[in-house]
Amino acid sequence: MEAADIPTLDPGAVFDGVSSRLVQNTYETLVAYPAGSLTDYEPLLAESWTVSDDGKQYRFKLRPEVKFHSGNPFSCADVEYTFERNLVTNLPSSGAWYISEPLLGTRDNAEADPSITWERIDKAVECEGNELVLNLARPEPYLLARLTYPGQAIVDKQYAASLGEWDGTEATWKDWVGKDLSESALNGKYSGTGPYRIVNSENDTLTFASFADYWGGEPAIKNVVRRKVPEQASRIEALLKGDTDIAEVGSREVIETQLANQPGIQVVDDLPNLVSYALAMNQDTSKSQNTGSGTWGDGVPANFFADRDMRLCFTKAFDYDTYIEQIFLGKAERRNTLMPPQLAGYDQNLANPSLNLDEATEHCKAAHGGEAWEKGFTLNVAYREGTPQIQAAVEILKNNIEAMNPKFKVNPVEKQWSELISAANIEPMAYASWGSGYADPDNYFRPFYHSQGYHGLKSHMNDKQLDQWIDEARLVTGTNPEQAAALYGQVAKRAADEGYYIVLPIGVGIQAYRDNLQGVGANDYNVISGLFWKRLSKGGTQ
Repeated sequence: MEAADIPTLDPGAVFDGVSSRLVQNTYETLVAYPAGSLTDYEPLLAESWTVSDDGKQYRFKLRPEVKFHSGNPFSCADVEYTFERNLVTNLPSSGAWYISEPLLGTRDNAEADPSITWERIDKAVECEGNELVLNLARPEPYLLARLTYPGQAIVDKQYAASLGEWDGTEATWKDWVGKDLSESALNGKYSGTGPYRIVNSENDTLTFASFADYWGGEPAIKNVVRRKVPEQASRIEALLKGDTDIAEVGSREVIETQLANQPGIQVVDDLPNLVSYALAMNQDTSKSQNTGSGTWGDGVPANFFADRDMRLCFTKAFDYDTYIEQIFLGKAERRNTLMPPQLAGYDQNLANPSLNLDEATEHCKAAHGGEAWEKGFTLNVAYREGTPQIQAAVEILKNNIEAMNPKFKVNPVEKQWSELISAANIEPMAYASWGSGYADPDNYFRPFYHSQGYHGLKSHMNDKQLDQWIDEARLVTGTNPEQAAALYGQVAKRAADEGYYIVLPIGVGIQAYRDNLQGVGANDYNVISGLFWKRLSKGGTQ
């Protein structure tokens, strides 16, 4: 039971945590992280793999006798089709660049990069019998990690083509370049190889049934129902009454004061938390419908956050300590940049951001040549519905900004998840999150701080120095990790000095669930993607 809606269930379009957690239980990737590991890999649809001496060719021996939910047999042709489909469509809003970068040497599709031809795509992904061959443009030390992401889960070629999706041929590939797959036929009709089939989807409810022909054996829990319930109180009540086995219930404060020690409730604490949360400041909102009048006073101008002083006013006006105490009861991690400190390249010597209202006021007075202070503004700040901890962050910021000057107004705006992350939705300030698809520093720094990264694009980042450092670090990660770490340290320092984001503290992971559900312990979590349902079991009726 969760608060958010589901943006898409087509693996080729998946690029958010809500969709990923569902897709990974219906479809499967070639490899996966085992529970509790960031460095090991376990086979899924690939039984084994080898790497060439120069690191530019990977060979995967594929698992035999696997069936899709449609009844079609799984073969190398399905893997080839899946990866080529991702390389052909490859929108920035998807995770297709995870494989386009190592296979084609670019994050772009053929529309943005005319040098991409069908021949290049076809040669990058080949089948030799039932063995998959990936030919890389350059060595990629994190290729297996990239392949664990649900966006690279294998789709049923025959089934997809029968629904009118791309037929996988050279004759039609150009018609599908840059195509948005979020509302594709595979977003409504499903056929994966995973342990659960989607058997019904209506009224904000998805119903899954165990797949009797699953290659790994039919899972213990036979039915899973995922419901969207926006009201936090309703989700908490359902968990207490046993109407749901596990739910998104909000902050640590909610779990410890309303759920812990209640009959039938179990709590697992001290879980690793590799997400990054921020309040992002958009430097160009000229095409936004969310800026009020678009001028000072009852709105904000398009370049409101293009001004460094304006950004620093906000970063220094946020009360990080109060946020940690109120929302996480002190169990949260301060970060100086938008990457977990567990990963290489995190500079422990860089100071964490802190509240300084005197400095915040001075920056506000200096912003836009004093115009912001003199005329005031009304700023909308968007956050995902059903996230009380982010709502609290916005309220803390609102109180401090409005106390600075009676002409300053901050309006918290709650939005559905799919609307908030839509490319058509342009916010002046919004909740930005990143749950890494794979454990690589580049997969945090690039999305947030590079001008072509996921959040960088949405925030209109245009810092050429950061772009240069991030690109350099990416190239030397495999050969000179010390140099890469030093470059990432420079990125973190410059980003903090420029005030590009309000870097929110991250709470230590905690989860409440019904005590008859087994497999939810600290050692059962995949630190990147959470729980695989096939590993769960429960007492009583399933």
